[in-house]
Amino acid sequence: MTNEQWLAVFKDIGRKMRAGIAEFLSREGGTASLGRGAGGDKTFPVDQWAEDIILSALEKAHAHGEQFTLISEELGIREFGRGTKCVLVDPIDGSNNAKTGIPFFSTSIALLDDERLADLRIGYVLNLAAGDEFWAVKGEGAFKNGGRITTSSSEEIIIVAYEASTPGTDIPRILPLLAEARRARCFGSMALDLCYVASGAVSVFATGNRSRAFDFAAGMLIHKEAGGVITDASGNSLDSVPAGLGRTVPLLVSANGVIHQKALNLLSKGRAR
Repeated sequence: MTNEQWLAVFKDIGRKMRAGIAEFLSREGGTASLGRGAGGDKTFPVDQWAEDIILSALEKAHAHGEQFTLISEELGIREFGRGTKCVLVDPIDGSNNAKTGIPFFSTSIALLDDERLADLRIGYVLNLAAGDEFWAVKGEGAFKNGGRITTSSSEEIIIVAYEASTPGTDIPRILPLLAEARRARCFGSMALDLCYVASGAVSVFATGNRSRAFDFAAGMLIHKEAGGVITDASGNSLDSVPAGLGRTVPLLVSANGVIHQKALNLLSKGRAR
């Protein structure tokens, strides 16, 4: 399939999720865990519901001749033929928000031509609570709700968003960066965090712990196509990071190169303590 056809598949998935999410959450509640997914986190009914919608769409793509490997937080790894392409999925990024009624959670889908993040080809992220739809095709720019987006050109660190899955250890690692910001926010959906840096709303996003590729791959391409900078917390490229289920590296995501260097300097001070 062409890039346009793949993107149409992802958008159709998004439309189905957006149309059904409110009714599903009101009916299911979503507070009872179904066990643990392949990524290691607890699986809730909303995660399973979202993954079923994605699986149905990808099975249709395979029936039309596409061959790829699906890597999903809940299901794990499933082969659809012998192709080199990879579809990297987080059915609900921010499921804790979703199940407790906090309106900030998303679905995140990335298409890669091979198994490394250097091979990212399409990224799609949908804010399932607010409806904001982000996507990017490699070399073609980044978009929000159909309009092209770019990162902020300001060299000042205004808003820093962060993820702290283990606050007692994660926050001290990024505290020098948080202390430099005018405001700090922990929203709870990494894919959306990257998209809002991409759209100019946030200056920097950082994690104090190692992140998983399915959490950030789609947002990474959207952010890069919007003109932003993304590395690990030490400034190293993410191109060689594998598209797998395991934890990879702590992330540093910035609106531009000047802010990125400032953030790297601040994080290095934190590590030197």
